[in-house]
Amino acid sequence: MIKKISIWFLCLSILGIQLINAEEKFLSLKKNKTNVRYGPGKTHAVKYIYRKINLPIKQIDKKDNWRRIVDLKNNSGWIHDSQLKPSNSIIILIDKILFNKPSNFSKPIARLGKGRLLIIKKCENDWCNVNTGNYTGWIKTNDIWGSTK
Repeated sequence: MIKKISIWFLCLSILGIQLINAEEKFLSLKKNKTNVRYGPGKTHAVKYIYRKINLPIKQIDKKDNWRRIVDLKNNSGWIHDSQLKPSNSIIILIDKILFNKPSNFSKPIARLGKGRLLIIKKCENDWCNVNTGNYTGWIKTNDIWGSTK
């Protein structure tokens, strides 16, 4: 009986460690060219290449220095952690208005199209101060892909 309990405890401990290691979080690409591989290691073939700096991606697993990621279009693969940085960007999922201040009643600056990459400067409540191209302003944080934290 004690042996069975010990085995169950060991199994649950291993599962708990794996769940902790598989922490989901948003990251951003550090470089203009980032290889995504089929598996965690340089011996695995390149699956595809990202060519967009600051692109937000979601980490769904990790193994040593490799991170399994998924992007907005649900593409997945493995990237070395040296190619990643803490999240500093988002992609908007619907057309949005960029405002001068964090309020729907402030002056509109620009209309931003669905799929636009925005670099986050800071966030307050449900608003983020962002930069994109020649524009800097505030957007509401609903309907976005990426992290505002």
